Amino acid sequence: MWTYLSAFLGSLILSYLLTPLIKKMAIYVGAVDQPNKRRINTEPVPSIGGVAIYIAFILTLIVFVPLHRVTIGLIIGCSFILLVGLLDDLYEISPLLKLLGQIIAAGILLFFGIKAEFITNPFNGAVVYLGYWSIPLTLLWTVGITNTVNLVDGLDGLATGITAIAAFTLFLVGLQEGQVIAAIMAVALAGSSLGFLKFNFYPAKIFMGDTGAMFSGFALAAISVSGALKSAAAVTIIVPILALGVPIFDTVFAIVRRLYNGKPISEADNGHIHHRLLALGFNQRQAVLSVYGISVGLGLMALIINGANFHSALLILLVVIVTLIYGAWKLGVFTVELPADGRSLEKGNI
Repeated sequence: MWTYLSAFLGSLILSYLLTPLIKKMAIYVGAVDQPNKRRINTEPVPSIGGVAIYIAFILTLIVFVPLHRVTIGLIIGCSFILLVGLLDDLYEISPLLKLLGQIIAAGILLFFGIKAEFITNPFNGAVVYLGYWSIPLTLLWTVGITNTVNLVDGLDGLATGITAIAAFTLFLVGLQEGQVIAAIMAVALAGSSLGFLKFNFYPAKIFMGDTGAMFSGFALAAISVSGALKSAAAVTIIVPILALGVPIFDTVFAIVRRLYNGKPISEADNGHIHHRLLALGFNQRQAVLSVYGISVGLGLMALIINGANFHSALLILLVVIVTLIYGAWKLGVFTVELPADGRSLEKGNI
């Protein structure tokens, strides 16, 4: 346990000390988010804070995790996705080029053997090896989670806090499953995120930018593939989905909302959960803390399900999904039609 605590505190302190330096670097290179009709900030705020999270995370891995094939693959993949995020924050690369970068980063994981290799048949406990299907499924999972965290990065400290909570959940799952390496990776990401959160929580002194959001999502996806998704338990796929529940379900709800309103799936809007909470009169701090609470609740459900038999886990999962859908409906997440410019945040039907 001392190793886990050391990795957590080491990454937290490193991130805390590095963030002011990255803030100065961001100002120097002009990586500053100016206020506009799509952004919440009313004053210029330095971006690319994700670099501090990345450095703290990678240095912690180098110190506490043996540099075998999986570790090296994770480091190279994280470094590549960080570069993609930096290019996007500095030069606003096209969505297609950004997607290509995410696919290449996921391909790096596959090249180093980091992939979902099997699933367990919940009805008879038989392990079903995916074979070549492991490649597209791992790509889909990694690119999907990378983008869901990026999409939820809408308020000060929101994506950073959700990343820390999800990483800590994956850490506890790793402990349950005896997966030492995955647990160290997860607790290092949790620590580096929390060290940055001190400067990113409302009112934010620095943003993580696409640099940090894509890196955080990619790291969470990679850790879950090397840890939670390696379990032979029947609930293998359920656990990481709940651990990363807020960005996953918020993205699913956004897709449903846009299809319902006849809008392109890729078109931005202000119907995300945190937007609806703001529309109901929550301030930024209250909205973010509320979403944190949801994320913690889903993390606890993931841990309970991981220790339950399949039928109990399925019942819990159904209750969680119904509760989330009902809550989203009451918030107006599905039906509200909002312009992308953010000038109309009407009241929900709660």
